[in-house]
Amino acid sequence: MKKEEIRCAPTISESFISCCKLQALVSIDERGQMILPKDVREKAEIKPGDKLAIVSSERDGKIYCISLIKAEEFKESIKKAFGPMLEELFR
Repeated sequence: MKKEEIRCAPTISESFISCCKLQALVSIDERGQMILPKDVREKAEIKPGDKLAIVSSERDGKIYCISLIKAEEFKESIKKAFGPMLEELFR
């Protein structure tokens, strides 16, 4: 998968297994918060103050996939995907 492509696998499939890796299991506390483990933050180069976009996929009215993506990278992906279309639209 190219870096600019953003998507959640719709099901647990062979292609999902081959491209994705379980990084950690986290717990949600009573306030609804979770902690991203240090090694995951380091690998993802997430630093204090970074903003993360929460992208989800739904099926039958339920969220089944949640991805955290650096907001700046998400913004760039959206620009690449929709920029040319928007430019054409506003000509």
